[in-house]
Amino acid sequence: MSEYTLDDFARLIDHTNLHPNATHADMVKLCTEAQEYHFKMVAVNQVQSALCSQLLAGTDIDTGAAIAFPLGQTSIEAKEFETRDALKNGANEIDYVINITEVLAGNYAYIEDEMRRLTQICRDAGVPIKVIFENCYLSEDQIKQVALIARRVQPDFIKTATGFGPSGATIEDVQLMKATVGPNVAVKAAGGIRNSDDFLAMIAAGAQRIGTSSGVKIIDALHARMVADNVKTIYVDDGRD
Repeated sequence: MSEYTLDDFARLIDHTNLHPNATHADMVKLCTEAQEYHFKMVAVNQVQSALCSQLLAGTDIDTGAAIAFPLGQTSIEAKEFETRDALKNGANEIDYVINITEVLAGNYAYIEDEMRRLTQICRDAGVPIKVIFENCYLSEDQIKQVALIARRVQPDFIKTATGFGPSGATIEDVQLMKATVGPNVAVKAAGGIRNSDDFLAMIAAGAQRIGTSSGVKIIDALHARMVADNVKTIYVDDGRD
């Protein structure tokens, strides 16, 4: 059981706009909201790294670049280049999509090589890396096998989904990923988390970061709940002391 302030909740949120038709004005809005609500990160397509890092300069809000997004269907070398380019342009968190085709083929050596190489780039740069599974395309055993690879490699996070697949985060997937990956790798829930009840349920399931485009709505709802109950914190049974 953990006690969360409103700011604690906000700092779990990766404030997201990954739409292909996002405008510069949309990026300004995203970064302005991130500062107003004190979100942890803005999650954007890699090409927006420079703009968002400039907009967030001097703040403690990270610029998170999505790599090989949303399909994951590029070579490891292409993902390495894209990651380095994002970092060069100011990104200070990386979320990359695994090669789902290779998971479906049972080629876990490829997945481990990909994860090790991209994780090493981020370790060398001193920035967090999150590995996107896209669970809607994977069986329970495949999710477990990729999580076991992450347990060995130890990226900072493993992540449920891009939000662009046919389904997003589920409680069951978060619980499975957390139970399998162990205590040294965190879980990020993303995809379809649009209200405060779902947000709290994902935290209770073990997620330590939430990717959502509904962060403003969620924090406003939690604030209204606190005001109505005349409290400044909310307890969540998240399995931690």
